[in-house]
Amino acid sequence: MKILNSKERYKKEVVPKMMEEFDYVNKLAIPKLEKITLNIGLGKSLTNKEFTKIAEETLKRISGQKPILTKAKKSISNFKIREGMTIGIKVTLRGDKMYDFLDKLIHITFPRVRDFRGIDVSKKHIDRQGSFSYGFKEHTVFPEIRGDEVEHIHGLEMTITSTSKNRAETYFLLKYLGMPFIVEEKLEKKLKEDFNK
Repeated sequence: MKILNSKERYKKEVVPKMMEEFDYVNKLAIPKLEKITLNIGLGKSLTNKEFTKIAEETLKRISGQKPILTKAKKSISNFKIREGMTIGIKVTLRGDKMYDFLDKLIHITFPRVRDFRGIDVSKKHIDRQGSFSYGFKEHTVFPEIRGDEVEHIHGLEMTITSTSKNRAETYFLLKYLGMPFIVEEKLEKKLKEDFNK
């Protein structure tokens, strides 16, 4: 039996299931993934000048793309941030690269997270606009990072953006794509009710 990748699963399983379960009239109305963004804050670079290079290499390996630097839009004196200062580094994945990354995330990366038992939906991983965010405390959970080469362990943030209009659509879209959620029956029932509002 052939194992479907996320792109094939979306077309062959997720779309029919969501049409049947939530009474969509048109396939085009069903939410779909738009992009996956990975980013690392460069706060450590204030005390460690090498950290920007380390973060850049991390994202390059994990994503297979060259990262871009993000700059502060305004000054914040409490955080010693000046307007135009480099404060982060990010990569945006779309198309086939996005789906390949999602497959790796679900089947390889999450199982490597220490004491991982699933993503608790009751916590604010999905915002009201329907974006899903997850923070990794250690970048070494990604298979491209070799433990014997790592001098400094750091975290990174991931955001999955879709065409979903709310939390409920995002939850069911990602659940059917295989995201390892843990959710109480009561909360899932409420999310289904939210779908029909």
